[in-house]
Amino acid sequence: MSNTMQGKRGLIMGVANDRSIAWGIAKAMHEAGAELAFSYQGDNFGKRVQPLAEQLGSNLLLDVDVTDDASLDAAFAELAETWPTIDFVVHAIAYSDKSELAGRFINTSRDNFKHSLEISAYSFIDVARRAYPLMKQNGGTMLTLTYQGSNKVVPNYNVMGVAKAALEAATRYLANDLGPDGIRVNAISPGPMKTLAGAAIGGARRTYKHTDQNAPLRANATLEAIGGTAVYLASDAGACTSGEIIHVDGGYHVLGMPQAENL
Repeated sequence: MSNTMQGKRGLIMGVANDRSIAWGIAKAMHEAGAELAFSYQGDNFGKRVQPLAEQLGSNLLLDVDVTDDASLDAAFAELAETWPTIDFVVHAIAYSDKSELAGRFINTSRDNFKHSLEISAYSFIDVARRAYPLMKQNGGTMLTLTYQGSNKVVPNYNVMGVAKAALEAATRYLANDLGPDGIRVNAISPGPMKTLAGAAIGGARRTYKHTDQNAPLRANATLEAIGGTAVYLASDAGACTSGEIIHVDGGYHVLGMPQAENL
């Protein structure tokens, strides 16, 4: 897939460390020839993201709090000063109180419900609205990340499942809104990943092992596979793909029960 993103540039949002899904996507985009900008929230994450961005030849870093309109406005204004147009945005942002990602969904608090939906779902709409002016001239791609807990019950995923369901619906509505301007909107749905975010969910290790043993390919997703899928969607090869939820989970989403040897 070398050079399939040559001449394209875009913003990666949500890199936390070198095991982040967003980092896997950023590496694949860079290897395919894209120029990258990165966002982070606060100095602690900035210190982690800066050396990673430098590895990919990027010095365009934007401090963004997706719950703050002024912060988002300032970040996209700064981006527009450097790049009058962009070709893609990768939204890899989600959050919920770790204490509510274990136990029973019925115990979800009002505050955490609102906070989880705002950061994990509404922020994609907010980002899309600000990225749109930078894409409407030449078209582009907006990508986000979801998980099958959006449409099937996954133990301990709780309010994040509701947030991801909202995110997937937003993906479809945005795809319809922005399609006339040549802007494609899609979501990638990996299986369980050994990431900072994934580790916050109760029983994460058992979930990872279960998927690894039962997926048709008998393997979990890799950062390289997810990155390659993102490159396809953002490249000219994905020109007619929009409004999709693309699973990169070893085929696990097609199962109705565990494999016979694991029953």
